[in-house]
Amino acid sequence: MVEFNDALLKSGVLIEALTYIRRFHGATFVIKYGGNAISDSDEKDALVSFAKDVVTLSSVGIRVVVVHGGGPQIGEMLGRLGIASQFVGGLRVTDSATLEVARMVLLGKINPEIVGAINQLAPVAVGLSGGDAGLINVSAAGGDLGFVGQVESVDPQLLLKLLNEGLIPVVATVALDDSGQAYNINADTVAGAIAGALRAEKLIYLTNVEGIYSNYPDLSSLIRRTDSVELAKLLGSPSIADGMIPKLKSCLGALEVGVGSAHILDGRLEHSLLLEIFTDYGIGTMVVK
Repeated sequence: MVEFNDALLKSGVLIEALTYIRRFHGATFVIKYGGNAISDSDEKDALVSFAKDVVTLSSVGIRVVVVHGGGPQIGEMLGRLGIASQFVGGLRVTDSATLEVARMVLLGKINPEIVGAINQLAPVAVGLSGGDAGLINVSAAGGDLGFVGQVESVDPQLLLKLLNEGLIPVVATVALDDSGQAYNINADTVAGAIAGALRAEKLIYLTNVEGIYSNYPDLSSLIRRTDSVELAKLLGSPSIADGMIPKLKSCLGALEVGVGSAHILDGRLEHSLLLEIFTDYGIGTMVVK
C-alpha cells in the first residue's frame, strides 16, 4: 500500500507539472546561477542537482541560457593570493590583478565545471564568455570600480543559433569594450541584459536566500509575489543591500523591456528550479510587471 501511495503521489506531481510544461514549451528562460548558491552548499551535490534541473527543462522543450557568477570563489582565490577585496554598491572593485584572478576563476574553473556537469547528463552545454562573437559589449562602469564593466549592448545572435540547435549556452561574465579591454561584469546585470535581449519568458536568479524579504533579516517577511512598482519601492529600504541591489535593478530593467517574470530562489535547495516552475506553490519570490 505504501508503494502504491508513493506512485499515486508521483502521478499527481506529474499531472500538476504537465500544465506548466505545456505552457512553457518553446519559451526561453535565462537562469543566473550565483556563486553564492554554489559556495553555501555542498558544491558537487549542488552542481549535479542544478545540472539535472537544467537538462530537465531543456528536455521538455524549454530553451535555457545559463549565466553564472563566481563572486565567493573569486574572493577565496584573491584571499589565497593576499589580494584584498573591496565592494562599492554590491560590486567588487577590480584592479588589473583582480581582473586576472576573476578571468581565471570564471573562465578556467566555474564555466567548464558547469558545462561538464550538464554534459555528463546530456551533451548539450556550450561554454561561452561575453567576449565570444561580440555577445556583450561593455564600457567601464566608472567611479572607483576599475575594470568593472557596464553592459552597453547584447547581440543575441550567437545565443539564438545555439538555442535553435537545442543547445544550452553557459555564459561567463567577462566581456570586452571597443578597444578589446576585458572587464568583469556583475552576473546579475548580465543575466538581466541577456534576458531582455532574448525577450525571455523568465529570468531566474539562484542565490543563497529564499527570495526577497520585506523586512530582512526577518525570514517570515518573505515575499512570494510582487510587481515592479512594489519592487522599486523596496530598493530604497534597509532590507535591500549589498548583492541584492544589482539583482533587483536587473529584474526591473528586464521586466521593463518585455521579460515575462523574474524569480529569486534559494539555489541551495535541491531541485529548486523544478519546484518553482512546475508546481502551483513555488518556493521563492516571483516578480511581474
